[in-house]
Amino acid sequence: MKFPVYHVDAFTQQVFGGNPAAVCPLESWLSVETMQAIAAEHNLSETAFFVATAPGHYQLRWFTPQVEVDLCGHATLASAFVIFSSMAPQLDRITFETASGVLKVERRGTLLVMDFPSRRPHPAALSPLLGQALGREPRETWKSRDYLLLFEDEETIRSLQPDFDALKRIPDTLGFIVTAPGNTVDFVSRFFAPGAGIAEDPVTGSAHSTLIPFWADRLGRTTLHARQISPRSGELFCENLIDRVLIGGHCVFFSQGMITL
Repeated sequence: MKFPVYHVDAFTQQVFGGNPAAVCPLESWLSVETMQAIAAEHNLSETAFFVATAPGHYQLRWFTPQVEVDLCGHATLASAFVIFSSMAPQLDRITFETASGVLKVERRGTLLVMDFPSRRPHPAALSPLLGQALGREPRETWKSRDYLLLFEDEETIRSLQPDFDALKRIPDTLGFIVTAPGNTVDFVSRFFAPGAGIAEDPVTGSAHSTLIPFWADRLGRTTLHARQISPRSGELFCENLIDRVLIGGHCVFFSQGMITL
């Protein structure tokens, strides 16, 4: 069996920036065990698999090297980029059926804009273990799927050096979002998910399902400009739609090839 695979850098306009994803278009679904093994072989933060169900409609799933996840932004953006660029260039809108419901992606010139569910966070208690694992205590602690931890400024976010083994021991969360006001953008963030096999994710679209409503409320604005300040870094153009969020970004191809099983 052979099928194509694309390596795409998402939320960037430069190769070696943003967040890399492997994208595998399929004619029919492989077993979960096989898809998980492929994701482990790629050893990227996410590998996306999709199957066409009708013109412009696809079923989409995402796997880290260790687990299947319920929502992934950068691999959705990368999958849409593959479809718009290499498979269906006549389309300007596509629809994905996923574990998080229907996700739509629209092409606006070179910008791809994803329509995602809003995951508004709620105030949460700070575990003493969490403050120790991050090396300092946040000003505020919030939670949706992930913990959202608010710090004073961009410099603090850049300087954090988490204890990833300690973060793995904190239950009931996929990951940890750390965020602060940005120096040149509305807000910055980083994302840690060692329990899912991702020490630090370079640019995390799904985290912005939580970050966008949080910062829209705090800043009193619906449109926001964000940057995730991992070493690779990535830029996101955001809009809050109450029960949905729009997350825009660019992509570039790094490589294309074939998988042989």
